[in-house]
Amino acid sequence: MRIALDYLLVLIGAAIIAVSFNVFLLPNQIASGGVSGISTILTSLFGWEPAYVQWAFNIPLFFAGVLLLGKQFGAKTLAGTIFLPFVVFLTKEVEPWTNDPLLGSLFGGIGVGLGLGIVFRGNASTGGTDLAAQIINKYTGFTLGRCVVLIDGLIVLAAAIVFDIEKALYALIGLYVTSKTIDLIQIGFGRSKMAMIITEKQEEIRHGILHKIDRGVTKLSAYGGFTEHERPVLMCVVDQTEFTKLKQLVKTIDPSAFVVVMDAAEVLGEGFKRS
Repeated sequence: MRIALDYLLVLIGAAIIAVSFNVFLLPNQIASGGVSGISTILTSLFGWEPAYVQWAFNIPLFFAGVLLLGKQFGAKTLAGTIFLPFVVFLTKEVEPWTNDPLLGSLFGGIGVGLGLGIVFRGNASTGGTDLAAQIINKYTGFTLGRCVVLIDGLIVLAAAIVFDIEKALYALIGLYVTSKTIDLIQIGFGRSKMAMIITEKQEEIRHGILHKIDRGVTKLSAYGGFTEHERPVLMCVVDQTEFTKLKQLVKTIDPSAFVVVMDAAEVLGEGFKRS
């Protein structure tokens, strides 16, 4: 049941992204990062079909990710990688919902962020430049966040050259709105969450966090205020794409676990920002 729901979320999210691309971003020449931004630029330059461009980038990047990073992406990410351009192709004749580039960047950013947030809730991604960023991260040592900013920045720079500076500025607005919408869909306005978990099955949950989510976990010494018995607390910090996985992990192993979740405004250290 959970797997079917994940696939449904991936397909719904990918469809929302595709429609937002066709009715807001493409007609207003908003290249706000990602493979969709690349397809916007190449469509303007050469008249190429955006869906074909997205397939041409997404599918090789997926298999490169599997080859270089392992098989953790799975069939759900492949489904999103293929389905998103397919919906772009199906909806290419839909009339633009606005010809105002400011409205296009704002509502296009909201649509893309909404779709990505839903895809993340399905424990998947739509591939594309996210995979490229992970490959660069592995082989250069740059943080994942810097890799994403580098790739999206180059795409926006290309938009400034191909279109004009104004269109690049609109693209930056779209990128910002997308990131904030993802935050809202996934875990509110905080980019990271700190979870304190009190459970009778601490070893199973600790093992799951370490090996299934690939995050560190700290065991804190604590005592029950009523029983005065020792009740260790597990503490871990996860980012926006992992929060759903953590909730599902704890719920599956111990539905009666007591979990407190807090916003982590800034996280420094292994797996997060270095400075």
